[in-house]
Amino acid sequence: MTEHQSSIVAALKLLDEFMAAFNARDVEAFEATFNFPSIRLASGKLVTLNKGDMTADRFTTGALAEWDHSAWERREIIHAGADKVHVDTRFTRYRKDGSVIGGFDSVYVITKENGHWGVKIRSSFAP
Repeated sequence: MTEHQSSIVAALKLLDEFMAAFNARDVEAFEATFNFPSIRLASGKLVTLNKGDMTADRFTTGALAEWDHSAWERREIIHAGADKVHVDTRFTRYRKDGSVIGGFDSVYVITKENGHWGVKIRSSFAP
């Protein structure tokens, strides 16, 4: 995979930005980490996300009602190419007091489109 080391570095940097924007509840910065349309498969549902679909209430309702922040526990490269990287991840969601809500395995497909690296597909066991 050293042949595509720059793609791997870009994908991991993008995932850092994704998590930072998510934890900051910064809708604009969070949307900037995607390549739209973006697909999320979780809780038995396939959802297509488009620019403008993200709203501030996304960070405070449903499965995120008790959520304060998340952190990556694992990010391992499965495959890498010039314009796409598959990453096996595990992240943990935490409450404000630091207690764990849960840890979730997922796969992220990070793509480079028009020079922009972004999340194109996520398949997660998170609610």
